[in-house]
Amino acid sequence: MEVKLWNDKREREMYDNFAELYAIIKATEKLEKAYVRDIIPSADYEIECQKLIAHFRTLSSTLKDTIPSIERFHDTYKMDCPAAMNRLIISGVPATVEHRAAAAASGVTSAAIVAECVQNFITAMDSLKLNMTAVDQVFPLLSDLSGSLNKLSILPPDFEGKTKMKEWIGRLAKMGAADELTEQQARQLHFDLESSYNSFMAALPTAGA
Repeated sequence: MEVKLWNDKREREMYDNFAELYAIIKATEKLEKAYVRDIIPSADYEIECQKLIAHFRTLSSTLKDTIPSIERFHDTYKMDCPAAMNRLIISGVPATVEHRAAAAASGVTSAAIVAECVQNFITAMDSLKLNMTAVDQVFPLLSDLSGSLNKLSILPPDFEGKTKMKEWIGRLAKMGAADELTEQQARQLHFDLESSYNSFMAALPTAGA
């Protein structure tokens, strides 16, 4: 005896869509696992993943009244496809695109911190040239410089600029706000700043590195 899953064309189309949604989720899970295991090249993965995401969006939009919750559909049919659910619903873009975006964001952040460090170096050195040698003038500048250097992850903890600024900040902290650096101290501080600045520039990765 033949058992029909549908009573009319509309129901048949609905079940066809269910089957297609199921297939897309399963295919995405397999694709994600293949990518993680390095079985498929990144370029091929990205193309196929974009196709699946596009199909998924179109189909889920069509089925929004019938299947208001894709998560419930996934659980109802015991699909066990966490990677696919993350890719299709939470992320919405291929992993390769996510990685590029993260790298770009990291690059922008690093570039901003580098610019901040350079500005703080120059400001501190220029202030000494203008004979701004009072503790309450110098301390904030060195504090800002030290803070920006510590934010840059490419610099090691024992980087010259970090250690020298820490030493100077400790020295200034023991002095009064109105105290001024002697000519010899100001000259030494300027030398340390210049030396640290040159080391800082040398430590930055070159283009393409």
